[in-house]
Amino acid sequence: MNIELPAVLVVDDERNMRLSLEAALTAEGYQVRAVESAEGALKVLEQEKCFMVITDARLGGLSGYDFVREAHQRWPDLPLLMITAYATPKLAVEAIKAGAMDYLAKPFAPEELLLAVARCAERYRLVEENKALRHRAHEPARLEQIIGECPAMVELRRLIQTVAQSNATVLILGESGTGKELIAGALHSLSPRREKNYVRINCAAIPETLLESELFGHEKGAFTGAVRTKPGRVEEADGGTIFLDEIGDMSRPLQAKLLRFLEDGTFTRVGGNEELRVHVRLIAATNRDIVEAIKEHQFREDLFHRLNVVQFRPPPLRERGQDVLLLAEYFLKQFALAMNKRITGLSAAAAQKLMGHTWPGNVRELRNVIERAVILETGPVIQAASLPDFQLETQLRKQEGPVTTPGLSLEEALAQYERELIQRALEQNRYNLTRTSAQLKITRHALRYRMQRLNMATETEEEETAAPGPESGT
Repeated sequence: MNIELPAVLVVDDERNMRLSLEAALTAEGYQVRAVESAEGALKVLEQEKCFMVITDARLGGLSGYDFVREAHQRWPDLPLLMITAYATPKLAVEAIKAGAMDYLAKPFAPEELLLAVARCAERYRLVEENKALRHRAHEPARLEQIIGECPAMVELRRLIQTVAQSNATVLILGESGTGKELIAGALHSLSPRREKNYVRINCAAIPETLLESELFGHEKGAFTGAVRTKPGRVEEADGGTIFLDEIGDMSRPLQAKLLRFLEDGTFTRVGGNEELRVHVRLIAATNRDIVEAIKEHQFREDLFHRLNVVQFRPPPLRERGQDVLLLAEYFLKQFALAMNKRITGLSAAAAQKLMGHTWPGNVRELRNVIERAVILETGPVIQAASLPDFQLETQLRKQEGPVTTPGLSLEEALAQYERELIQRALEQNRYNLTRTSAQLKITRHALRYRMQRLNMATETEEEETAAPGPESGT
């Protein structure tokens, strides 16, 4: 992994010493920033990244010891090497206590200095590699993880491939559990920014008072508990992508600051005055009705238009037809492998039960249902009894009218609605045809006829189990 080193910062008020150190380090291929005062060094560290600092102990103005103490407090992971002409044990202890990683006594051999710098360079590379590996361990989703063959999903994948190559801001609208985060991850994975960081923030999971600090960072002393300067997540995402999930829950004052950030990539840390700039691609998502939120003055209309350069609307699972079974098989393979279970598929009754549910929790709910079924199932095929009865889940959408797939004819829409009514009654009666027909106020024969006409399984596992065996002694 080829990681480029930032500069070494050299702090010395003697010009000849600065030039000498700069020449020795440059000859070894290091970039060097040289300043003559501690105050100048602090300004450099506030604005630029350096992998280590070499400072003289005696400086005009703020001393080397005070500088090391403040720099260590503000940037605790930054290696600080002190050079002193008065190397006594007492001063060495003072330097280490102030926060220096090591010290060199004048005069010193150039090899001593270069060895110390090489150690810091190696440490920096290892830390950065570790960060990269941690990010890789939480890699964003890939396009092939977006499962589905219904027309809406085929078009969605095509649009992702097209939009990913641009730097356009993206807004993803849809119900919870429809795969908004998968879309954001796939956009980053296919983009020219894929080698850079992909940073995710759930705006609903972070208290409003802390969200601005998390997003833009804060300066030391900006609020109680801010003991050191902290860069924000937008700085972490510089050059890459930042995904703001549940952006509809962001407060209006922070929305105004985000709008400014979107204009030119500039921002100010909480408690700071310096304007910083990064270059990131922003993807936002929300499950809220964004139009209603704008009407109720909970979401800024100008921010909506700024975010809405490209819009994605993943369809809810209830509108995706056979994708329910496709996804169920996909999750089944995953969980069976993870749990070391030899389960090969779904029974006809289990498939019918899955197809009849309205999935208020969408793909996330389906994933949980299949995980539960794999845990409970003891045979080679998932049976309907291993699936939940969906009674509570069905109540989540009781207030809604009939839900039909767009583009259906009147007869097809009526058939779909009839199938959902029968399926819901079957679930409520644990797939007992006699009790279901009584609830629907039709005969058992009429119920079986309607189910056959709608291509629904008429022999449920519960009925078969309950069927009496051959009678004896009569």
